[in-house]
Amino acid sequence: MADWTPTLVEARLDEAADVMKRLPEVRMQGYYSLWPKVLTEFSDLVGQEPRRLKRPPPSPDAITRVEETLGWLRWLEADDTKLAWVRAERTPWKMICWRFGVGRATAHRRWEYALSLIAWRLNGRAAPAKRSRRFLVERARLLSS
Repeated sequence: MADWTPTLVEARLDEAADVMKRLPEVRMQGYYSLWPKVLTEFSDLVGQEPRRLKRPPPSPDAITRVEETLGWLRWLEADDTKLAWVRAERTPWKMICWRFGVGRATAHRRWEYALSLIAWRLNGRAAPAKRSRRFLVERARLLSS
């Protein structure tokens, strides 16, 4: 891609969090159950809620995109990385503010900065060292519009 925007970065992070949820659970190797499967009859199932359908496992292309996306998070500071990932998992802002000990506006500014910095780096630009975070966010907005 030629021009990355914070919106595209956000979409890719959301996809990565969704794919990580759909991966199969990790199991210990070598352990198994010798108990036979329990056979249920129709009368046993009457009055029960139907089982929730599981989403299919992610495609190999989606997993490749996730691996690429997780590499982007190394460009951020530790707190910004955690905040960006927690937000990609669709955690409510109230829980994010409580976890990081900041206000809603501060958390949102840090999240915008993280997305803007990733977009900035993906477009082949070096992060300005002597500029404020607000400068980078505003420049990323100007370039995306």
